[in-house]
Amino acid sequence: MLQDEAVHPADMPSADTPDPSSMRAHYRAEGIAEHDLAASPYDQFSRWFKDAAAAGLHEPNAMVVSTADAAGRPSSRTVLLKAFDERGFVFFTNYTSRKGRELAENPHLSLLFPWHPLARQVIVTGTAERIGRDETAAYFRTRPHGSQLGAWASEQSAPIASRDELERAYEELAARYPEGEQVPAPPHWGGYRVTPDAIEFWQGRLNRLHDRLRYVREGAPEAGQWRVERLAP
Repeated sequence: MLQDEAVHPADMPSADTPDPSSMRAHYRAEGIAEHDLAASPYDQFSRWFKDAAAAGLHEPNAMVVSTADAAGRPSSRTVLLKAFDERGFVFFTNYTSRKGRELAENPHLSLLFPWHPLARQVIVTGTAERIGRDETAAYFRTRPHGSQLGAWASEQSAPIASRDELERAYEELAARYPEGEQVPAPPHWGGYRVTPDAIEFWQGRLNRLHDRLRYVREGAPEAGQWRVERLAP
């Protein structure tokens, strides 16, 4: 007969640890109806993105990027959106990072914009491909000098012996490329453009009867054809 595993006292939550099961927010925001939506999901995203920025949300361009390897094992992390238009959503990263390796094996991914203070989420599902080197270089030149050096110093996602190792690599680069000197874009670093298959707009409502309206692509991306469907919350 199987017995319950013993739980060590040190593994149990302390008395002052918040109980997640009792945490809940009661959303009272106005909803969103089909007739409220823009004809294009990119225009609708632009509307909500402006609302998030105007509301003073910290880094409204922060999004959770979820990828999976060839075996379907997922991973997620927060990345900053750097551009969007009718072609898709763009972010930049190290191509040898975990997400870069997973996207090389499996280009399917999702983006989640968690705008909690507005009781809103936007969920993008689609595929990613690398942008051109000219576009990457143009963006890289707009980054702060320290961030440019950091892209060279860090072998993102690779194990390192210590923080000191990372700091030494950075200082060596700072000596090679002092402030004011142009830093070339690393060949292992660049942008991805996510071409959506679907974009869902989620608005929190009272009694958990949330509004979920999803644009679904019909036909080739260049056709710009979308249908809208409502999902049960």
